[in-house]
Amino acid sequence: MKFQQWPKRDPRKNYFLVPNEVFHIGLSHPEISIYCYLLSIENRETYQCWPSYKTIGKALGMCENTVSKYVRSLEEKDLIRTEPTMIRSKDGRPLNGNLLYTIRPIQAAMESFYERQFRQLDEDAARQRAAERLAESTRRSPQNALCAPLGEGAGVNTPSGLEGGFGPLSGAFPELPPESLPGVGENAGTKEKAG
Repeated sequence: MKFQQWPKRDPRKNYFLVPNEVFHIGLSHPEISIYCYLLSIENRETYQCWPSYKTIGKALGMCENTVSKYVRSLEEKDLIRTEPTMIRSKDGRPLNGNLLYTIRPIQAAMESFYERQFRQLDEDAARQRAAERLAESTRRSPQNALCAPLGEGAGVNTPSGLEGGFGPLSGAFPELPPESLPGVGENAGTKEKAG
């Protein structure tokens, strides 16, 4: 069996680089797939490309709605920027074209990722402080606790004289004769004759 020598592949034309940081900024696998696909087809000098959602979806095995969702997510994470394009139909009417994608520097995405992380930490710390204040407030005056569990001093303030049990309401109202009630009595269910 003879050894097959494969032709040498051009590293600039046949390969593309993916920044290592892509795997450390919390991207989901569909986001990574779309980002890598865009990197693979971008113009290496302008960092731009303009595939349709359908083209991206066909290459990655995704439906167009899924591609659209994750493209927006990549844009929110500052990995790409998109711009609408216009094309002309054969009869001269302007039509929407594919989006123009610009791959942004990875440093912008890293900064955005760290800002989101810091914002989340601030929100978590504020939530923790609020929970501690609520717990302290509950310890100081348990009768006013809004969220105290039952049996832990949380009581209902009732006006004096109303602590007693409530009885049935049947004796509180006078008894009405059945014929005075609509639909009850001798003529119930029969139509009145017009006179």
